[in-house]
Amino acid sequence: MSDLILEDSPGHEQTMTVDEAVTARRSIRAFLPRPVPLDTVRGVLERAARAPSGGNLQPWRIHVVTDAPLSKLKALMAVRAREVPQEAPVDYEIYPTPLPEPYKARRTACGEAMYALLDIARTDRERRWNRLRENFQLFGAPLGLFCCVDRCMGAPQWADLGMYLQTVMLLLKARGLDSCAQEAWALYPRTMAAFLRLPDDQMLFCGMAVGWADPDAPVNRLVTERAPLEAFVRFHTGDADDS
Repeated sequence: MSDLILEDSPGHEQTMTVDEAVTARRSIRAFLPRPVPLDTVRGVLERAARAPSGGNLQPWRIHVVTDAPLSKLKALMAVRAREVPQEAPVDYEIYPTPLPEPYKARRTACGEAMYALLDIARTDRERRWNRLRENFQLFGAPLGLFCCVDRCMGAPQWADLGMYLQTVMLLLKARGLDSCAQEAWALYPRTMAAFLRLPDDQMLFCGMAVGWADPDAPVNRLVTERAPLEAFVRFHTGDADDS
């Protein structure tokens, strides 16, 4: 079984299997203020670049925001997220409209499970909006990653972004760090383009909160369900029943 090598210090290594990292990784929505070592993040981002990409284009463009710049971003977004629920137009729609089944039911179940842990009623719109705005505080994380892409890139290259980001999250987990990928940042394309000083030919795809999970936060007990294999896999084999 393959191992992810966790390098804590020279001469000292721990290991976590790939299977263990995949199982342990979850979207964390409450972080401790404990700083994240920048050297660790640098190593993760460099190693994650071994992720596959069509034609080896490596279309990901990553911005790391921490310390004073992150405080500035959080202060900016605390105001902006209360001014408007989203900027219009956005560069892409996060979900199709309308969202068909079974995807709508899965999204609804995820949201309701999270709000139940937070003890926020379906009818409490103010608290739900306030919780949504926590996205733009990175759920208290001390470091944010922002993934951008050239506007000329198409769907195949966006798939490459996903493979890179998943590799990043698994490598972070192997080092004891937690994360939460956040497409919600795409709701503020112009604010983020200005903050990150993006050229016109680039756009923001998503953000990612990185840090240490708060073990006492109820929301971090959320473990979303996954569909059974039979719901999304069809085996084409020599067996007449499968082909």
